[in-house]
Amino acid sequence: MGKVVFDISMSLDGFVTAADRTPDEPLGAGGQRLHDWAFGDDERNRAFLQRTIGSLGAVIAGRRTYDDSIRWWGPDGPSGAARVPTFVVTHHPPPTVPDDGVYVFATDGIHDALERAKAVAADRTISIMGGPDIAHQYLTAGLVDEISIHIVPVLFGAGLRLFEDPTTPHISLEPLNVTHTPTAVHTLYRVLK
Repeated sequence: MGKVVFDISMSLDGFVTAADRTPDEPLGAGGQRLHDWAFGDDERNRAFLQRTIGSLGAVIAGRRTYDDSIRWWGPDGPSGAARVPTFVVTHHPPPTVPDDGVYVFATDGIHDALERAKAVAADRTISIMGGPDIAHQYLTAGLVDEISIHIVPVLFGAGLRLFEDPTTPHISLEPLNVTHTPTAVHTLYRVLK
């Protein structure tokens, strides 16, 4: 069975969005800076992203992430041309979805989404993406093997923090890898169980 990795980009001061989020700027004013590393020209970032996408067997996303991103993802999902199956945790499927899309809507909670993802991922990585809510749910349920955080050299000062839920229990981590680039420091931690 493949590992389950929570993966996200974050500002140095702990925000996964900037302030002033709108439908046109779901990451907030200037928040797209969090993903510049993935779309820039740095060879190390490109190689890192290609390795990551190449190892994926499935993606799990929260409904808010899906709703905020679908117009950019289109039918291919967050993995682009790789078209990795993407399981969206939601109470209700959206009224419209892209034709020939990679999306499966898991309406019975995080365990349902993970079981479905495991069925298609086999021994490949399952990536959980989204924001604080889905991270909290999977981490507190003990379902995450690794955490991958791309720390972007920017201070937002306000926005949506990743780890601010006071009900999150202490979770011990073991550093596994750090990759430095001009636009992000890619960190990987093993969740100690």
